[in-house]
Amino acid sequence: MAGTRRELLKLSGGVMVAAAVAGCTDGDEEGEADEDEPEDEGEDDIDPSEREQKEVGGAEPRVAVTYDGGVAVLDGVSLEVLDKFDAKGFVRINEAGDGRHAFLTEGSSFRLLDVGTWGEPHGDHNHYYTTDPYLSDVTVDGDTPGHVVSHDGIVTLFFDGTGEYHSLDLADLDVEADSIETESFESEGAHHGVAVVLEDGSRLETLEDRSGARFLDADGEEVDRNEDCPGVHGEAAGPDGIIAFGCEDGVLVWDGDSFEKHDTGEEFSRIGNLFSSEGSPIFLGDYRTDEEGEEPMTEVALINAETREITTTDVGSPYNFRNLQRGPDGEALVLTEDGQLHIIDQETGEDLEHIDVIDEWTEPEEWQEPRPAIRANEDFLYVTDPNSQEIHLVDLNEGDVITTGEFDFDPNEIVVIDGRPVEGVSSDDDEHGDEDHDHDDEDHDHEEDDDHGHDDY
Repeated sequence: MAGTRRELLKLSGGVMVAAAVAGCTDGDEEGEADEDEPEDEGEDDIDPSEREQKEVGGAEPRVAVTYDGGVAVLDGVSLEVLDKFDAKGFVRINEAGDGRHAFLTEGSSFRLLDVGTWGEPHGDHNHYYTTDPYLSDVTVDGDTPGHVVSHDGIVTLFFDGTGEYHSLDLADLDVEADSIETESFESEGAHHGVAVVLEDGSRLETLEDRSGARFLDADGEEVDRNEDCPGVHGEAAGPDGIIAFGCEDGVLVWDGDSFEKHDTGEEFSRIGNLFSSEGSPIFLGDYRTDEEGEEPMTEVALINAETREITTTDVGSPYNFRNLQRGPDGEALVLTEDGQLHIIDQETGEDLEHIDVIDEWTEPEEWQEPRPAIRANEDFLYVTDPNSQEIHLVDLNEGDVITTGEFDFDPNEIVVIDGRPVEGVSSDDDEHGDEDHDHDDEDHDHEEDDDHGHDDY
């Protein structure tokens, strides 16, 4: 039986300094955001508790993007650089899942980044705040950090070199804290894997030989196991407790009680990366039919976990694993090497619309090398273009590029953090009654309204 243990990770208040790291993923009238680049690039020793905090009228998204030499945090509307932090080598970035933080993968560590935007529930509305970004010395250390998964208010960090993974409550993430407690688990052995720790303490983890996955209860006892998912890779969560894993011949689905395999019917058809949409049982996946990996992917897969149907759509031009996202209504979004963004109906697989976003490009041979990547946030999509050192903000409703940020680095991996409260993570701060607030209702983001505080981007 896999072992577990609890650990106390010490946090310090220093800003990250350069450290050795190693790798293991156009509109005619768009506005241009000139890069307002900080001079100190995060090198001053700043106490995170001394950062000025201000309340704002609505959720203010921020973007974190890696490059050769560090990570930059951008304003999500203007795309201006708010701060840059040094790092050496190949670094990766993942959302933590709490609407405020991200984890930077650097060397043998997951390092906590506060992008400086967040929301707090208060009765029937939310309050929103911003502060300066801060890259802390809060780390979770291990051998070859890999996948980051957040689910049920818990984030799970997997280390490929040992097969060990750590979980912690998202509500505990705090760059100002003195310590943070994690719980660690051991999978069957070292492998490039992924794990999901659920709210009740039960968990899902991939198998050492990457033939499938297993489910363990809160006591660590194996309850179910499936070895019919060769080359298992990637994870995404759907409604009603559904969790899906990619396979080389389909998708393995955990329905909350047992595993079920959904086959493509092809001898080799690798679905290695999955993307979900809130409330939808349909997953978007990449789709590779060349077992040698020499031919580019031009088809995407739509996997319906309820009907077991797998639909493929040919987008007519190559793409890669960083070119997939989901739209506000569950649409499949695919950026292809001809520079077009494809919007695909999740139910039918019909290619509904094409938007010209960037110039033609070619995927580099090494997966760590910068290539265009996309990230969605509600009705908007961020598109990186390393060739021109730009990031574009696309209005999906209008089909136009509305803002372009220009930089002095080649953007690589990107995450968007919208600063909204996350259910099960953000506490409802209702200690003071409404009489303590003399500001008007327009300063609040009410859950029943569609006003998200950024109608201008």
